[in-house]
Amino acid sequence: MDERRAGKSRGQSIILENREKLSVSGVEHVTSFNENTVLLETTEGGLIIKGKDLDISRLNLEDGNVVVNGHIYSMQYTEKESGSNKGAGFLGRMFK
Repeated sequence: MDERRAGKSRGQSIILENREKLSVSGVEHVTSFNENTVLLETTEGGLIIKGKDLDISRLNLEDGNVVVNGHIYSMQYTEKESGSNKGAGFLGRMFK
């Protein structure tokens, strides 16, 4: 029970330094990453980070902290999936 409360109360912050170092807290899962795109699941929804020469220099999922280095071009949130829509796909969410 306490674990659930701690997860819900855990906030999120994003710090971008000179478009080269991005620190994100509130990260629950790293979905995928390569040198051009990093996909994260955060407490506020999915986060897509696009850039060039991206590298995850620090990853601590216990604390929910990730640091991405490289040339960061954009960051975009996606809607957080609820348990009932998970796995429904684009069309399933569109016609709910």
